[in-house]
Amino acid sequence: MSHDHDEIHNESPNEHFQQVLERGTRSTLTRRHLIRGGVGLAALSSIPFLAGCGGGGDETPAPTPTPATPTEKSLGFDAVDKSLLDNVVLPAGYTYSVLHATGDRLVSSIPAYSNLGTETDEWTMRVGDHHDGMDLFYIDGSGRYSSSDTGRAVLVVNHESSADAHFFHPSGQTSGGVSGKKFSQFDSWDLGVRPELEVLKEINHHGVSVVEVGKDSGGKWTYKIDSLYNRRITGQSPMRITGPAAHLADIRSFMVTRYDTTGATSRGTLNNCGHGKTPWGTYLACEENWAAYFFMPNGSVDVDARTKTSRQRYGVMRAPNTAATAGSQGWSNTATAGTDDRFGRWNVSAPGASAAQDFRNEPNTFGFIVEIDPLASGTPAKRVAMGRFAHEAAVCGLPVEGQPLAFYMGCDSRNEYIYKFVSSAVWSAADVGGGLAAGDKYLNEGKLYVARFNDNGTGEWLELNSAHPLIAGYATYTFANQADVLINARHAADAVGATKMDRPEWGAVNPANGEIYFTLTNSNAASRPVAGTNAANPRSYADNDGRAQTGNPNGHIIRFKETAGASSATGFTWDIFLFGAEEDASTDINLSGLTAKNAFSSPDGLWFSKASGICWIQTDDGAYTDETNCMLLAAIPGSVGDGRAITVNNSLGGATGTQATFIGAAMGETRLRRFLVAPKGSEVTGITETADGKAIFVNIQHPGENTPALGAAASFTFQSQWPGNQGHAPAGRPRSATIVITRTDGGVIGL
Repeated sequence: MSHDHDEIHNESPNEHFQQVLERGTRSTLTRRHLIRGGVGLAALSSIPFLAGCGGGGDETPAPTPTPATPTEKSLGFDAVDKSLLDNVVLPAGYTYSVLHATGDRLVSSIPAYSNLGTETDEWTMRVGDHHDGMDLFYIDGSGRYSSSDTGRAVLVVNHESSADAHFFHPSGQTSGGVSGKKFSQFDSWDLGVRPELEVLKEINHHGVSVVEVGKDSGGKWTYKIDSLYNRRITGQSPMRITGPAAHLADIRSFMVTRYDTTGATSRGTLNNCGHGKTPWGTYLACEENWAAYFFMPNGSVDVDARTKTSRQRYGVMRAPNTAATAGSQGWSNTATAGTDDRFGRWNVSAPGASAAQDFRNEPNTFGFIVEIDPLASGTPAKRVAMGRFAHEAAVCGLPVEGQPLAFYMGCDSRNEYIYKFVSSAVWSAADVGGGLAAGDKYLNEGKLYVARFNDNGTGEWLELNSAHPLIAGYATYTFANQADVLINARHAADAVGATKMDRPEWGAVNPANGEIYFTLTNSNAASRPVAGTNAANPRSYADNDGRAQTGNPNGHIIRFKETAGASSATGFTWDIFLFGAEEDASTDINLSGLTAKNAFSSPDGLWFSKASGICWIQTDDGAYTDETNCMLLAAIPGSVGDGRAITVNNSLGGATGTQATFIGAAMGETRLRRFLVAPKGSEVTGITETADGKAIFVNIQHPGENTPALGAAASFTFQSQWPGNQGHAPAGRPRSATIVITRTDGGVIGL
């Protein structure tokens, strides 16, 4: 979740590849020559310059065996219409049930959820809020992970935000003794003292829920209360700090706080959005909008210039803070620091003589991939080698025996980047079920890269290494060592000249051919003016109807394939799979020819079904919601290069211009259809399936998001009351939830 709130923290002047071409420093071959000559992606490999582009002098990687592309399947349902109903709308022949919702208990020793905000701090054994990324893990007879269906499984679910925290308290959030408020990490804070119980509940509904799931005697999917596997990881849970052995001491020096003066451990995971699943059977939670939870009281001063520069790049609160500008949840604004500084840790000023005496380094402990073993109680590990940023997915490429593993990651803010981590260790199927020990093998040692998308349809992976001359000589931020590069990966990506993207969110890998897809959810005019377009982010326009927005308000989906299909490749080719748009937009905006049956805006969640081959697209939209709630669409994917070169005619604010790019094959209603529309105010995010593809799990996040605070009213004026209005008790306040979708005839979903 980010909707359209995120501030821009990337002010780097990274040039686009076209500028390099025009300087003539790489080749006399220009994008204009390519387009005018009719050279499409299919022909790029025949051009010597392009075939070698992105290699960086490396040896050609060993080819990765690619599965044969299966015969294209057909979508087997009629598209659902747009909807503004307060319910989940599905095609004929499909039904859904609620598996669990915010606050549902995991153990029978605590009361059932009241949905009145009266709970004490029981959130360590209740399902958290803002359901997001998730995955299913089968359990074998010995209690270990199985890659095949065993009839027994756990479902792991991320919990992202506290934007709806006013629903957790009887009369909304309280500050300075006044109740009825609603604060999000994007709202102003009045600096009043907050009740400690309210803050504790808000901290603990973040994190991850692990629950055992299965079918009851009637064949309905349920979760098992009191299962030994049921578990919560929260904003307070102990975490292990890991990283490359050669740099671990330096890494932990950045993590030193009063909680752990060695920097070897930290507390909690926050704002977990997209996710990943490892080939060995562990879960990767991605810390996204973590930066705005911290606070510095008025009168505080920044620790030093480097810390200030680091915090600015990540959006961490720093002095001065005023009622007009502060954006914290107020977790440090309590009467006491609390047991073990559970509240004081969110104050990141520096009153102590050293970092070991305060929490100035607390922000450095967030922004990572967090590995969790769903079937064991081991301490989750923060994988620093994979970089620190606003993580929004960690999808693994197709694993090949004897070759490194590649994990692809987005950084969800405007003008941010797409990253790749390549393991030093090569894959061995013997590690399936190896838990966090296998994670130590594959995720602590490797290379971190960031993507540059060239205007000619090729791309380069740029390594983030302290020895890189552009990093070593970067004037904006001085890197102390490689640990600093990993912890300040955004700065390092700026330094090497990565391509600024229109909010890179979820990634997904097509199991049929190993190609990688990323949603670029949207952007605004400040981030994507006409003069600032490039081939990978080619649109700048005004969407003037309904919820008028400008820039690239409808977003798009980009895809790429590695050179020779190798995980360790440093070059790739790319095109744009789909452009979001309203169906009545001009042809220069509605480039994918969307109709009323498949028009969408702001793609966010993205996931491929192994059972059906369908690419599922989920939306988190603010531009199209005057006509329809957010949705889930099914797409039949093609492959990179199956389309053509096009020229986009842009017009915004009196500025006009053209931008060449590459678009995939036409989709149409036969290959792209709307499958689900969500309740009012909600985002559709998070999806997984059973091994046979006959049940899919989908998360409905923050229904009724725009419900106002109580203020002087005696009760909420709800935008939504789902799922209570559909029978999932108790009724009343809206709640995020996981639903299970099945076909009434028992068939595979979508076909």
